[in-house]
Amino acid sequence: MKARIKFRKTGVMKFIGHLDVMRYFQKAMRRADIPIAFTSGYSPHMIMSFAQPLGIGITSDAEYLDIELAEPVTSADAVGRLNSVMVEGIEVVSLVKIADDRKSSGMTIVAAAGYEVTFPETFQTSEEVIRIPESWKEQAESFMNQEQIVVWKKTKRSEKEVDIKPMIYDFTVNEDSIYLLLATGSEQNLKPDLVMETYVRYMGMDIKKIPVHYHRLEVYARKDGNLVPLEKLEI
Repeated sequence: MKARIKFRKTGVMKFIGHLDVMRYFQKAMRRADIPIAFTSGYSPHMIMSFAQPLGIGITSDAEYLDIELAEPVTSADAVGRLNSVMVEGIEVVSLVKIADDRKSSGMTIVAAAGYEVTFPETFQTSEEVIRIPESWKEQAESFMNQEQIVVWKKTKRSEKEVDIKPMIYDFTVNEDSIYLLLATGSEQNLKPDLVMETYVRYMGMDIKKIPVHYHRLEVYARKDGNLVPLEKLEI
């Protein structure tokens, strides 16, 4: 049986990198007595994979972890047992059964992610945020009305010019936050900090001088032409 775990990552845990989160979940599986399956061979390891891990400093309501179970468990029981061993800042939200084929894995099917961007009063905290100036809404409209939004995008091997406008599915300025819906995954992957850096520079400002906090709201896959949260793809 394959299952997908959804969890939140908040507070000081935003400073913990992906590899440490992966190691932590390996220990949590043992402590919670989750019957996770192992690979075969000389050095067996737990069968688990994360869908689009976060960068350091970003909080999230929607992190996903796919696992393979050696025997069935109920969702409520597994969630309760895992949360009983979780540290502050990580909370398991759900566990749902998913299809067994590789094409259904979170790493493969991710297509988009939604983010809430806020602007704290200082660089030392993300709790108290400022109201966004009304002029930013007007600037957002003209920013998105450009024929192209060309940036220098770094990859592991090179740096090249890329038009990121087709990868921005939604850019909405609210009273105290900005909502971004961005292409995410193996085919196209646009990070929220690059979008905000480009937008703030368009307004004639330097993003490095502005406190910014990024919070992931959800991760989506495409199904029948629509974006669907990974959590809703259970079988």
